[in-house]
Amino acid sequence: MRDDEILIGTLMEDSWLTLEQVAAACRVEPAWLMRHLDAGLFPHAESVAGIWRFSGAALARARRMRQIERDFDAVPELAALVADLLEEMDALRARLRRGGFG
Repeated sequence: MRDDEILIGTLMEDSWLTLEQVAAACRVEPAWLMRHLDAGLFPHAESVAGIWRFSGAALARARRMRQIERDFDAVPELAALVADLLEEMDALRARLRRGGFG
């Protein structure tokens, strides 16, 4: 298991990260995150009193999107679509495991 997977796995559901923390964990500039937020590509992030906060799911999504954009030279919208599909696959696999099918 990679270090970044351990970090994501240890985040509690009620823990929140700041924009700067997520940017640092993803090795991107905060402006990268803001562009993606402005485009509506982070459904697991919310703004409270003008301050963005991110869930563990948003961190995982940001890392996936950054990797897809970098590895495949993908536009942000395509990276978000692929992230959506991967998240859905993860959820379906988890349901299968809970049902004793995996």
